[in-house]
Order: sequence, then structure tokens, then C-alpha cells
Amino acid sequence: MRRMALGVALSLAAVLAVHASSLQISPVMVDLPAGQAATGISLRNPGDQPLFGQVRVFRWDQSGDDDVLEPTEEVVASPPLIRIPAQGEQLVRLIRQQPGNAAGERSYRVLVDEIPNPENNTASGVTIRLRYSVPVFVEPPGQPGTPQLTWHLQRDAQGWLLRVSNRGNRRGQLSSVQLVTADGRAHPINQGLLGYALAGRTRQWRVALKEDIDLQAPLKIRANINAQPAEAGLSIDPRQ
Repeated sequence: MRRMALGVALSLAAVLAVHASSLQISPVMVDLPAGQAATGISLRNPGDQPLFGQVRVFRWDQSGDDDVLEPTEEVVASPPLIRIPAQGEQLVRLIRQQPGNAAGERSYRVLVDEIPNPENNTASGVTIRLRYSVPVFVEPPGQPGTPQLTWHLQRDAQGWLLRVSNRGNRRGQLSSVQLVTADGRAHPINQGLLGYALAGRTRQWRVALKEDIDLQAPLKIRANINAQPAEAGLSIDPRQ
């Protein structure tokens, strides 16, 4: 019993340590208008110890059920290494190296990693590292585009896959997704953020459905798309 209580205490201490040192990032999503060369994100350290980190930018693409991140020099972070004092803030600038107009919306991810104090190499115990990921979108010229989503449900040997194709020129942020059956009943697929369908890409997710759900047509999807409520038809292929 003592060992279990000690384990719980250590786990609680670890959680509190993570909470105390966690960064506060603003904004949590960045839209960079066409032609604008730079913007910034603010990192705040609410803890009582200095916080060290590295900031990197990756090109963000999608393939099947994966988000693909590749190193890029199209957008760079300055400074790439940070030291934020206790209760302090740091502005990180995101700079486009080639600020010309893009043909379509371009997607990036800024990864902020908390790293150990480089002056504390002899520290013992477990080092807690956290990673934060901020989506960045560079908009094409003209009026903001719109996502054009098609929804498809397919079954394979592992279960159900929800596939979303975006033929529009703007990403779709998908949240609070529900499957609405022909009798009007709404079956939650997820409660919060499901993910993104990037412009011109197809993304799929594994979803859990009740065995007794009636999947006779017509079926609909009800969801928040870029924080706006929407409904759309859903096609289905029940074959394995």
C-alpha cells in the first residue's frame, strides 16, 4: 500500500511540475494574409523557474490517416532557441523567406519543445519535456476561400474509417462531429476537435460506431467546420 501511495504521490508531483512549467501560447492558430512577410506568437512562462525551449517550423501535409511534417525554410522562427524567465514572456517572430503570393493556402506547424536547462547537466531523475504544436496558414491572394468537404464512411478489417476530402482552397477544422441516421438520431463520433482536412487533401480517421446503429440511407454528418455549424451528406461502403 505504501508503494502504491508513493507512486500516486510521484505521479501527482509530476503532473504539478508539468502544470507549473507549462507554456501559455497566443494565438493558438495563426492566419498569415497573402503578401504579409511576418507575424508573431507570444510565449508566456507562468511558472516560478526559467523555461528553456526550441522553436521549429515544418511544412504540414496530409496523406491518408497521417499528418506529414517536413522541415522547411519557407517560414522560419526567430529566435529558434528561447529562455523565458519566471513569469516572463517571449515574442517569437515567424518570417516568410519568400513572401510572394502563394497559389493556394499553405499549411505549416510550429513546434515548440520545452528542453532541459543546458546549465543543469548533472540533474538526476526524470526530465519532463513537453511539445506544443501551433498550426499556421498562409493565405492566397483575394478573398478568403472556403472548404468544400465530402464525407465517406468505409469499413475494413479493423473497423470503420471516416474519410473527408477537401476540394476547396481553405482548410477545414472539424470538431463535434455527429453521424445523423435516417430516423433523425444523432450519434456522436467525437466531442472535441477531430482534426483538419487541409485544402486539396484527403484525411481519414478511425471511428467507433455502435454495432446496432442503423446505417440505411440517407445519412448525414453534422459538425462544426471552422467553428461554424454545418451539415452534409454521408456516403457509405459497408464492405470489408
